[in-house]
Amino acid sequence: MADLLTVHALNQPDKIAVVDDRRGTDIRIQSYSELEQSANRLANVLAGLGVRSGTKVVWCGQNSLGIVTMVNAARKIGATAVPLNYRLSDDEAAYVTDHSDTEVVYVDAEFADLFQRIRSEIPKVTTILVFDGPAPLGMVSVDDLMMTASVEPPVLEATEEAGATMIYTSGTTGKPKGALRKSAGSPEQVAALLAHIGYQPDDIYLTTGPLYHSGPGGFMNIAMAMGQTVVLQRKFDPEDWLRLLETYRCTSTFSAPTPIRMITNLPGETKDRYDTSSMRVMIANAAPWSFALKQRYVEDFPPDSLFEVYGSTELGVNTVLRPEDQMRKPGSCGKPAPMVEVRLYDVDGYVVTATGPDATGELFVRSPSVFSDYYKQHDKFEEDHRDGFQTVGDIAYLDDEGFIYICDRKKDMIISGGMNIYPAEIEAVLEAHPLVVEAAVFGIPSEDWGEIVHAEVVLVSGGLLTEEDLSAHARAHLASYKLPRSFAWRDELPKTGSGKVLKRELRQPYWQGHGTNL
Repeated sequence: MADLLTVHALNQPDKIAVVDDRRGTDIRIQSYSELEQSANRLANVLAGLGVRSGTKVVWCGQNSLGIVTMVNAARKIGATAVPLNYRLSDDEAAYVTDHSDTEVVYVDAEFADLFQRIRSEIPKVTTILVFDGPAPLGMVSVDDLMMTASVEPPVLEATEEAGATMIYTSGTTGKPKGALRKSAGSPEQVAALLAHIGYQPDDIYLTTGPLYHSGPGGFMNIAMAMGQTVVLQRKFDPEDWLRLLETYRCTSTFSAPTPIRMITNLPGETKDRYDTSSMRVMIANAAPWSFALKQRYVEDFPPDSLFEVYGSTELGVNTVLRPEDQMRKPGSCGKPAPMVEVRLYDVDGYVVTATGPDATGELFVRSPSVFSDYYKQHDKFEEDHRDGFQTVGDIAYLDDEGFIYICDRKKDMIISGGMNIYPAEIEAVLEAHPLVVEAAVFGIPSEDWGEIVHAEVVLVSGGLLTEEDLSAHARAHLASYKLPRSFAWRDELPKTGSGKVLKRELRQPYWQGHGTNL
C-alpha cells in the first residue's frame, strides 16, 4: 500500500501541507510535494544509518516543520517513533531514551545541549542528528545529510510496524511507561470516527500544545492523512494562537483545558480583535474540561464546534460528546466512539449493569485502537487487562441514556471515613466560582478519617476570596462529606507538558512520613 503522504503529493502536489509561522520570523511553508521530498530525504538518511522496521528513534523539539518531517519519515521506513518531552529533566530524558532502547536521536538544535549532558547515560544511542541549527561536537547535522539524500521514497519491505509509535505516558502517578503501538491502527475505525465528528479534507488544523503529546500529535496525523493543511504554533501563546486562527482561517484543533482557559481569560478588548468564527471542530481532551470552562468557550467560539473525547495514550479515542449534548449533559464525556466497547467492573470484579452516580466501576475498553503493550513492562499491561478489555484506571458511571461520566482516576480517589470521594466532581464545583481559574483536589492524611479533602486553588488575577466564601459556595453544591476541609492558594498548578495537573507533586509534602499515597 502506498504511503498516504506519497498519494497526496501525487494528487494535490501544490496544496499547502504545513505552515510553520513563528511570529517575528520568516514563515516556512511546504506543499505536499515539498513535504514528500523532505520526508523521503530524511527517511533515506535514517535508512543509511541502519534504521529499520522496529528501530527506536527519539525525536525532540518544539512544534516545527522539522518535527512534521520526522513523523512522516519514521512512518515511511517503519521505524518506531519515540516523542520526547523537551521539558523533561536530564534524569527523566535519559530514562526515556535508554529505557526505549533508542539507537538514533533527532533533536532540534535548541535542545541539543540536553543530549550533550546525558550522553554518557544513553550508551545504546549511536547517532544524534541535529536539525534547524549547528550540531555540537559529536553530533551530526541532519540538514547537511538531507541535502544530498535521494528524494525518492525509500525502498523497503512492507511491515506491520509502519506508523509504529511509542509514547511515554506523562508519569502523573509514577515513572513513565512506554505505550507501544505497532501500527497506525484500524483504517475502518479511523474513517468511522472522522465521519462521526465530520472532518473534511479542506479543514485547516491548528496545533494547540506540543506535538510530542498523543492528542495534538495524533490529531495532526489525522489531518495529514486526510490531506488537510496543518498550521504550527511553535510554543503556545494565547493571543498569538488567536492570530494564527484568524490569519489562516483554521477550522479544527485539539486542546487540553489549560490553553483554552488562557484564551478565554484574555481581556475582552484583546479577544474582540480576532475573528474566531472559522473554528468548526474543537476537540476537548487531555484532561477534563470543567463545565464552567465549556460555558466560557461557547461564549467566545461557535457553540456547535465543541466536541469532547475521552481517551488516553494507551486506549485511543473511546467516547465522543457531541456539541448538541454539551450543555444538557454537564460532566459527561459522551457515548462510545465507533467500534469501541465500554465495560465497567466493580471492586469485586463483576460487570456493573446499573446506572447512575452510585453505580460506579473501573472503565475498561475493547477497541482496535487499544495499544499493543507497555514496552518491557508486559506485567503492567496484563494487570490492566480483563476479558479482552483494557483500562488505564479511570472510574466512571453511565446514565439512563448511555452517556458516560468519568468520576476520577482510581489512584486519585479519596477514601475518607470509608466513603469514596471523587476529586473531579469537587474541582468542577470550585471552578464554577467566578473568581476561581482552576483547582486541584486530593486527599491528605488524617488520623481520624484516614484522608480528608484538600483543595489547592488558583484565582483570577487580582481576585480576593476567603476560605469561608469558597466553602460556602461548595456547600451549596456538594454533600458535606465531600467538602474540602482545607485550602491553599497558588499562582499556578504544576502540570505535565500536555496540561495534566501533577497531583503527585502536590500530594508529596503532605504525605511525607505517612507512607505512600502518591
